[in-house]
Amino acid sequence: MQRVRFSSQKAPVHKLGDSQMTLSPKFRLAVIQSSLLNPSLEFELSLQGEPLIPGLPDDVALSCLLRLPVENHGACRVVCKRWHLLLGNKERFFTRRKELGFKDPWLFVFAFHKCTGKIQWQVLDLTHFSWHTIPAMPCKDKVCPHGFRCVSIPREGSLFVCGGMVSDVDCPLDMVLKYEIHKNRWTVMNKMNTARSFFASEVINGMIYVAGGNSGDLFELDSAEVLDPKKGNWHSIASMGTNMASYDSAVLNGKLLVTEGWLWPFFVSPRGQVYDPRTNNWESMAVGLREGWTGSSVVVYGHLFVVSELERMKLKVYDPDSDSWETIEGPPLPEQIRKPFAVNACDNKIYVVGRNLHVAVGYISSLNQTSNSEKKWSFRVRWLVIDGPDRLSDLTPSSSQVLFA
Repeated sequence: MQRVRFSSQKAPVHKLGDSQMTLSPKFRLAVIQSSLLNPSLEFELSLQGEPLIPGLPDDVALSCLLRLPVENHGACRVVCKRWHLLLGNKERFFTRRKELGFKDPWLFVFAFHKCTGKIQWQVLDLTHFSWHTIPAMPCKDKVCPHGFRCVSIPREGSLFVCGGMVSDVDCPLDMVLKYEIHKNRWTVMNKMNTARSFFASEVINGMIYVAGGNSGDLFELDSAEVLDPKKGNWHSIASMGTNMASYDSAVLNGKLLVTEGWLWPFFVSPRGQVYDPRTNNWESMAVGLREGWTGSSVVVYGHLFVVSELERMKLKVYDPDSDSWETIEGPPLPEQIRKPFAVNACDNKIYVVGRNLHVAVGYISSLNQTSNSEKKWSFRVRWLVIDGPDRLSDLTPSSSQVLFA
């Protein structure tokens, strides 16, 4: 919508045909942009004369303000109108960070209240070690937190939540939700072809793969499918060849690894399958790999690590040459971090979130040792604990993802 303004201009009046008459009329039209189109932009432009920080160029001041911890935005935005405009909502804040090329890590933790079971997302700023929340997921039903599978495309700042289960009736879900950190909102995407819970889900080359899980009649599935997030369409891929719910999964050397984990009373060796998207084929997992997979996995330096569910156990790494697991140098997981765990990794750091949202950051260092003309990697870990605030002491983690923004 445009608004037309008439402005009077003092000028001599000429008769028609007068040689001194110009093309400028006595009244000229001034077309101005309505504030209804973009009120925040017009408001910002009207304040250009007011510096963000007195004594600093605006570009330097903006770079400083975009580094403020999110938890301090509420206090800082009352300083002046321009600060309020920048820090008044997360969408604008993270959009400006994206425009200026900020790429800092943020740990997103999917958690639930230990008494009520209510689900929520908490976000840890891995630069300032401060927490903030994001909007609630658009879930209509009371759900089981462990039935979901969460994956992410970290460098794009996108998070996906797939499947799940309605807790009252043990009914699996086919929903898919997408969260974008720069927009600070959830989007409902196309549903999966098959409703499933407790399944495997990973990202390979920007494509989201899901496999196995529990079906509507609580039987285990062998089907698998893939989503292209840019096109938004799901299509089926080769079946796993065995009906299996997933205990854990990982992507190693471009392949999807799925394990069901050990099942009580531990008489039968756990099953495991490996999918190669290049050939669209599944094959059985090596015996040593699936039998030693006793915790939550991450991939660092191109190697598969496991944080064991047995508390105070050391981190271990898989050696494909010997099909065995080896403990790495360094102390075990700190005592403050207690089950259940949510584990993720980024930039050679492992993030282990425990009860009360205490977080252990494991700094992995590698040493390539050469012995008898054969290369063998050795690793060590150093832990740093970030204590969760008291207000999060009733929360238990279910999943975690790292996004950059």
